[in-house]
Amino acid sequence: MFDLGWTELLLIGIVALIVVGPKDLPMLFRKVGQFVGKAKGMAREFSRAMDQAADDAGVKDISKTISAATNPVKSGIDGLKTAAQDFTSIDPDSETGKLAKERADAAAKIKKAAAEKAEARLASEAAAQAAEPKPEDVSVDAKTQETVAEAKGEA
Repeated sequence: MFDLGWTELLLIGIVALIVVGPKDLPMLFRKVGQFVGKAKGMAREFSRAMDQAADDAGVKDISKTISAATNPVKSGIDGLKTAAQDFTSIDPDSETGKLAKERADAAAKIKKAAAEKAEARLASEAAAQAAEPKPEDVSVDAKTQETVAEAKGEA
């Protein structure tokens, strides 16, 4: 507002002390403080009224458009976010929602069938492994046992 430094404020304080006197100086400062508070309140109210008038006139929309034009990358990213939100929020009663539900059901059936086949495969592998002879059931000659012991480092 006013460009007053510490020296100017000190000079004004000394002149006020001389003119008003020490007895009435606190009352003067109180009145000045109240006046400054009222002035700030009026300025704040005026600023809010101007902001509201600008909002009603659509200045924010224009400033968004201008900032989007000056920063096309951010505008593109915002558009991508909006499009992604549109894809994730599908109305279940629409054709797209019905198709998405059908696809989700089909995917669930495929997962279930794959799990059943994997379970059956594991069961058949376990049965085949149980039917195979175990290494201790196989008879091995002495020469083969020596070769295995050498390979293990036991010789």
